[in-house]
Amino acid sequence: MDREELIARLEKLPKGGITVKRIKGSNGKPYEYHYLQWSENGKQKSRRLKPEELETVKVQLQERKGLEEQLASLPVIAMQSVQDYFTHIRTGKSLRGFVASVKNYKKRDGYAKISNYVYGDIYDRVFILYGLRRTGKTTLIKQIIADMTPDNFKRTAFIQITKDDDLAKLNKDLRRLEANGYIYVFIDEVTLMSDFIEGAALLSDIYAASGMKIVLSGTDSLGFWLSKSNELYDRCIFLHTTFIPYREFENVLGIEGIDNYIQYGGTMSMSGTYYNEGVFGDKKSTDEYVDSAIAHNIQHSLKYYQDGGHFRHLYSLYEKNELTSAINRVVEDMNHRFTIDVLVRNFQSNDLKLSAKNLRKDRSNPTSILDDINVAEFTERLKELLEIKDKQEQSVEVDITHALEIEEYLVAMDLINEVAIEDIDHFGNGQKRIIFTQPGLRYSQAKSFVESLTKDALFAELPFEERKRITERILSEIKGRMLEDIVLLETKLANPKKRVFKLQFSNGEFDMVVFDPKNGGVEIYEIKYSQESDMHQLRHLFDEEKCTKTQYRFGTITKKAVLYRGANTTVDGIQYQNVEEYLKSL
Repeated sequence: MDREELIARLEKLPKGGITVKRIKGSNGKPYEYHYLQWSENGKQKSRRLKPEELETVKVQLQERKGLEEQLASLPVIAMQSVQDYFTHIRTGKSLRGFVASVKNYKKRDGYAKISNYVYGDIYDRVFILYGLRRTGKTTLIKQIIADMTPDNFKRTAFIQITKDDDLAKLNKDLRRLEANGYIYVFIDEVTLMSDFIEGAALLSDIYAASGMKIVLSGTDSLGFWLSKSNELYDRCIFLHTTFIPYREFENVLGIEGIDNYIQYGGTMSMSGTYYNEGVFGDKKSTDEYVDSAIAHNIQHSLKYYQDGGHFRHLYSLYEKNELTSAINRVVEDMNHRFTIDVLVRNFQSNDLKLSAKNLRKDRSNPTSILDDINVAEFTERLKELLEIKDKQEQSVEVDITHALEIEEYLVAMDLINEVAIEDIDHFGNGQKRIIFTQPGLRYSQAKSFVESLTKDALFAELPFEERKRITERILSEIKGRMLEDIVLLETKLANPKKRVFKLQFSNGEFDMVVFDPKNGGVEIYEIKYSQESDMHQLRHLFDEEKCTKTQYRFGTITKKAVLYRGANTTVDGIQYQNVEEYLKSL
């Protein structure tokens, strides 16, 4: 066998050695248990061998020893220098320095899935890290490389693709890497190649099928989605990184508190205590993120897919340089309430109406200040802040078809998800609640709303303390709505075999219902931004008519709870559960 065949065979054989543990049974008779022990990524591991597999493992270990001796006797092939490659490749000392920065970083949950692919027995597929910018893709790759044994590290290459590269150059380099005994190849920013989407099958059909472990990542997550639907199809393993649940936000980055998650959650940038403040800290930085991570992502991928022939109804907007504006408009409106006609009506602020209603009925200090604000002028200022064009300002007509196609791509990029809003009397015919998976972006745009509000002439006449109280109340309302979205989304994703939805009645609703369609039974929740318990929060959970209707349709109510920001307690038999602890338990 040549070098490549020897390496491929060794990958399939067990490593380590067999140890024996002798135990005396209750009858005084000694028993022997055999264990396979080996070292992996610097850690000692073992598993108990079944009696029927003991002899087979002994033979395999003996075979490994002979193959390792045979491999060691082969002449060493000189490694190609960086100058001999067509793309930018890091190996050896250069690679070691490149990955050193992540040494003390904690790992996202997806690390285990990549590790299983790299060291597992899958040889006919590539692994794809799929997600928006700053969601930890390159860091995950560095962590895998940094944890490698010296032997595996010698056979590892990291390729940094640029916009000047193409599949022809990459193919030549992969051939050279393969000939030089490299097994583990990590390719970053692969979607920058204009011909990647159309020719991605080369990586799985030629190199992965021959024993290479190829891990891909890139900025244009939509490009991966398109390649999976066509070239790669069932020859790839996907790991989505865009959605960062609260548990990972706290565990990996060490930032605690649901308020911090609401304001900055969504990216994994490691640059200080309020690391994401540089991403979602102000309107300018948020716009830049939307433009580069979302709008450019969509347009770049469509430009190079089918030679630009997949723009469909969006081509007229792209041709007139208005597609970015249209995408941004959809993203902004979804952060309030996505509706099918978002691009065919003038921009309106749903937050303004909601806040005016809540301030009117504030128990401690009601005010009608927002009722007196000039809504038309307010909307114009808000529109200017958000840089969104109204229908009459667009040179190209934007209709429902455009909105649906943009929504399709946002779903494909994991930027949005849906949770049902059901009606107890018409179950299955309810509406959909669009949930944004990056809360920091949503909150940043909410701050723009508040900034516009404070510029209103009438509002500016109020005393400072009054202005402060009103703006804090508005932001509290926004955070409360966002907290509902976060809980609904994370509960849904953590319970794929259950149905998670809001349940509405003719008067009132349950903020969240978790229904087990296989066995029957439901859990019902109220979700409150408050830190205090209040009997008013329990009124729907105590409502006999609502509970009776719910049990008739879904089975026994197994849990009633209020999720809030306070401490765990019980009030009149109802659980009050801290929402951060709840999210970390999912």
